Amino acid sequence: MALSLDADITEEDQARAVVSRAVAACGRLDIVVNNAGVMLLGSVVDAPTEEWDRMVSLNLMGLLYVSHAALPHLLKAASGEPRQVADLVNVSSVAGRRTNALSGVYSLTKYGVGAFSEALRQEVTGRHVRVSVVEPGAVNTELRDHLRPEIREQLARRASFEAMEADDIADAIAYIVTRPRRMAINELLVRPTGQEA
Repeated sequence: MALSLDADITEEDQARAVVSRAVAACGRLDIVVNNAGVMLLGSVVDAPTEEWDRMVSLNLMGLLYVSHAALPHLLKAASGEPRQVADLVNVSSVAGRRTNALSGVYSLTKYGVGAFSEALRQEVTGRHVRVSVVEPGAVNTELRDHLRPEIREQLARRASFEAMEADDIADAIAYIVTRPRRMAINELLVRPTGQEA
């Protein structure tokens, strides 16, 4: 059952409330996908620092708050039926592996998602909670709509390949969470076929 609940997960109490509502609606929580994020690209020099605040708040703090609130439920689900395993999937970005001149702070947040995911994986893997990080390349989403017009223009000039669709990433996540209990996909880097960087 997929459940989407509106909340400002950059506020810890709202993140906890979302997790509680999900548990109440579903009866248990055995899969969490942290997909909320914002990509506000631009140079560091003369950057509007409120964009940095938004990225750090949502891409990092929101993910941390939801993960923290969900972990007791995931641990409980992993110790019982029906799956005897639970999954926490954190959506990062190819920018969490490589950066460029316009993605300094965005990459900072996505590198952080990777570091947090690996540390948490080591903490809970022995209790059958699988922590995975998915690192998509270019995907047709609303992320580019949030960019300043001059940045959007620069990126449009660079695009010369067919981007992936959101369903491609959903399919990758479905693959991760449907593996048998004995198998964990810890990292999945997925790019459009034509994307070089």
